[in-house]
Amino acid sequence: MFRRLFFTILLVPVTIWYSLKMLSVDPKTATPEEYDRWGLAWGAAAVKLSGIKIEADMGDIDPKGHYVFIGNHQSYLDIPVLFYLLKGNRIRFVAKKSLFEIPIYGKALGHAGHICIDRDNRRAAMKSLNEAVESAQAGISPLIFPEGTRNTDLSKLMDFKIGAMILALKAGLPVVPCVMTNVGRVMGKGDFFIDNRPVVRFKALPVIDPAQYTLKDREQFKDDLYAMMNKAYQELLAKG
Repeated sequence: MFRRLFFTILLVPVTIWYSLKMLSVDPKTATPEEYDRWGLAWGAAAVKLSGIKIEADMGDIDPKGHYVFIGNHQSYLDIPVLFYLLKGNRIRFVAKKSLFEIPIYGKALGHAGHICIDRDNRRAAMKSLNEAVESAQAGISPLIFPEGTRNTDLSKLMDFKIGAMILALKAGLPVVPCVMTNVGRVMGKGDFFIDNRPVVRFKALPVIDPAQYTLKDREQFKDDLYAMMNKAYQELLAKG
């Protein structure tokens, strides 16, 4: 009960602490392990504080592999859960501009190499996608939520935006679609308190070779990806 009532209150000082630790790291001299350390530690701490149970089917993901991850989005908790599950894959999130404007935390996001997307500025958004491609080619595994925002209709996935497809195809890395259920039940959009009783379920779908598609095929890629992910999502929902 304590965790359910006070998770958000406890998470604020924890997030500030890990953000400050991240800001103390020099990206130019840090090893990959040192650079990734505090984000992973924050994710693990948030998952532990929440008290949620996670059941994960990691599929064919290489625990140290280099990919573009594409996942559905229901909650702020998605991010720590994904850090927790994909701890060896050097993930960085493509996230909305407003998160980067949060004092201390937003600065730490940028310092850690997460990618800021300004949805209201098409030119800036495309520049950010190109930066994400450069990060991917430098060894980072970008993770993007193609729905563009947290979904409040937990019965199905929202329509996908094309930017995720462009990033995946330009990066040229194997693409891992993944779906999660019940995170929105634990802490949905607009919720302050959590309900950690539902089991969070994660499933990694078969890895996609992006060479099957060209940039001209991005709409087809989007449709194929949505059909695959929504089907898997419905199957995961059926497990409760």
